[in-house]
Amino acid sequence: MTTKPNETTATAPVDHLRFHRPHAHLEPTFGNDKFALRAEAFARFFGTPTFLGAQTLIVALWICLNVFGVTHFDVYPFILLNLAFSLQAAYAAPLILLAQTRQAARDKAQSDADALHRESLAVANSERQAQAAKNTAQLMELLEQNTRLTEMTKSLTERIESLTSEVHKHVLNHDQSKN
Repeated sequence: MTTKPNETTATAPVDHLRFHRPHAHLEPTFGNDKFALRAEAFARFFGTPTFLGAQTLIVALWICLNVFGVTHFDVYPFILLNLAFSLQAAYAAPLILLAQTRQAARDKAQSDADALHRESLAVANSERQAQAAKNTAQLMELLEQNTRLTEMTKSLTERIESLTSEVHKHVLNHDQSKN
């Protein structure tokens, strides 16, 4: 059965993420529940310029309020501020390390999926090259057959011309012998 050039064959859509789906469970760093999503968002927020700017502003305001005597809730040497920084570090460090560990796991899973995809592409490419080599061999065979047929046609044409010429000579000789 041959297809016409304007006919389209229906093909199933290609699932481009098929190699990544087995690792989908690694997507959220801390799980899928509300606390996990907020913990991940909090860990991500630590590295943003907004966090650093807000922290700097709060610390500057804290120190100014206590040094200039507006309030005296944490007088110099700012023990409460040091305690706040320690508490922040105590929670930030594990969250960041956990996020890095899970990100490394996601990166490895992504890398493995990419490697599988590249391998699948390499196998498909090898198959296409083998099919192209087979098609080339078939084309070469067809070309050789075409050449042989062309040579046979030429030979037969020459033979027909020769026979036609002989028949004309024979008919001409026969006509001349009658006269």
